[in-house]
Amino acid sequence: MEKNDEAARLASELMDVKLTDPDINPTKQQNALFDPSNRIEDYEFTETIRTLKEKLIHATADDMLTLEQLISTRLEEGHGETLFEVGLEDDGEKMMLTDEEYKKALSTIGTVVAKLDSDYSIVEERGKDPAQKQEGTVANLMIRKRLKSVEDLLEIRIAVVGNVDAGKSTLLGVLTKGILDDGRGKARVNLFRHKHEIESGRTSSVGGEILGFDSNSQPVMHPAGSGRKLTWEEICTKATKVLSFVDLAGHEKYLKTTVFGMTGSAPEFVMLMVGANAGMIGMTKEHLGIALSLGIPVLVVVTKIDRCPPNILQNTIKELSTILKSKSCRKIPLFVETDTDVVMTAQNFVSERLCPIFQISNVTGEGLDLLRNFLNILPAQTKYDMEQPFHYEINETYSVPFVGTVVSGIMMSGVIHIGDRVIIGPDHSGNFNVTTIKGIHRKRVTVPAARAGQSVTFALKNIRRNAIRKGMVLLRYDKEHPPPKCSKKFEAEVLVLYHSTTIKQKYQAMVHCGAVRQTASIISMEKQLLRTGDRAMVQFEFVKNPEYLSIGSRMIFREGRTKGIGKVTRILE
Repeated sequence: MEKNDEAARLASELMDVKLTDPDINPTKQQNALFDPSNRIEDYEFTETIRTLKEKLIHATADDMLTLEQLISTRLEEGHGETLFEVGLEDDGEKMMLTDEEYKKALSTIGTVVAKLDSDYSIVEERGKDPAQKQEGTVANLMIRKRLKSVEDLLEIRIAVVGNVDAGKSTLLGVLTKGILDDGRGKARVNLFRHKHEIESGRTSSVGGEILGFDSNSQPVMHPAGSGRKLTWEEICTKATKVLSFVDLAGHEKYLKTTVFGMTGSAPEFVMLMVGANAGMIGMTKEHLGIALSLGIPVLVVVTKIDRCPPNILQNTIKELSTILKSKSCRKIPLFVETDTDVVMTAQNFVSERLCPIFQISNVTGEGLDLLRNFLNILPAQTKYDMEQPFHYEINETYSVPFVGTVVSGIMMSGVIHIGDRVIIGPDHSGNFNVTTIKGIHRKRVTVPAARAGQSVTFALKNIRRNAIRKGMVLLRYDKEHPPPKCSKKFEAEVLVLYHSTTIKQKYQAMVHCGAVRQTASIISMEKQLLRTGDRAMVQFEFVKNPEYLSIGSRMIFREGRTKGIGKVTRILE
């Protein structure tokens, strides 16, 4: 009761207070505003602004909170990881840290990241040599959150392309198994999926392999000498970031499979492999062209430098640089030789202009550490929308004993849980059927839910495998809404990259758009004829089945040596 009386008394007093005193005349009030004696001096505030160096070396409780908020925000922005620079202020000025101060700064960061349930590791250090001593130590730290569950695993998809015999499968074997190659293909045997691939040593299908990094930036390797391989489940429980490599075929006769692997598995980066002794031959330029037309950032790895004469290596590098600088590529080649280069290229790789080049040997292990370090700090690029309705593209189907039909693919948008009802389609007549999701696997580990941007497999209820084909989609089931539109006809703005003669109406080509791949014929065009380098609005019609396409998605059409790229502008009835 007393409290209420007091509150009422305070309120009445406040009501009586007048903001302007009637005794003071207005001019006097104005003069008081500009009276120099009433000014607050600058020096009263200077003490409160502390530099980052002071915060790191003489950390108070407030500084700890500020650092915690800063790192926490950056971790959220970077999907659970961030690069933190010690030794430079926010404005780029050097801190001139001595060894003692540097150790103190690291221990402060160690305390802060431990509170955030994270770990840090030093990716690169400068200024440790006697020659650079006077400039102070500068270091880049990789701060990464510890993993709570496989659902939160940060995943980056990388498509590995290049000509036959460039060493794609061998490099993946060496990176993921932690062993060096014997020069006779020992490292790649575990990656092959078919018997004929082991016999010929040539990849013919879309293979997959994962490389995990834990919160201390250490690669999760198979135990050496035991002869036992880690399963994907074991890698995922130890790792907090996983790179999924899509191993594609290099041979010309498997180009259809390779293009499907690059459009269907939605890779964020492309790793182009070049054999140092062979140079830019065969399908290397084709694969580079596909990556550029899909707008995927490219990194180049030159392999086999241990068995290549220096003059041939120089020629290969010169040719590679010329192609990358050419008008059609417009990239800036950057040879990665130190950890400083690694950090710089990984941070600026977002801009599509930069193209890092690594020179490695799978037999001697030269250059592999730089490549591993680069893959470790490579940031996730693509933004996927979780607010949008559920949309999933199927790029592979399986029939698993005692489980039934299983589909694998990429979540384009939305969130899905086990037991949710979804629609699958379009079938041959363009209809969608209702099904339920029985189980979700991510990297061969069971998870309760999946989010946009993840590559997951679903077990479906009451659906036969022969009723599903690549390119079908799973969408949200909604009784109120009409079934989604799918059509045989669509309009696209296309650019013909190469054609030996002219393209007219009724011309047929294989269209790749996401996981959809089907032959389509041209039903009408803006122009009478299309030649190499022409742009036009073209209407296509699928020959066999209607498909579900999203407006704005990139497409590639090809037939023999003819190639063109485009964007879907509208779906026609």
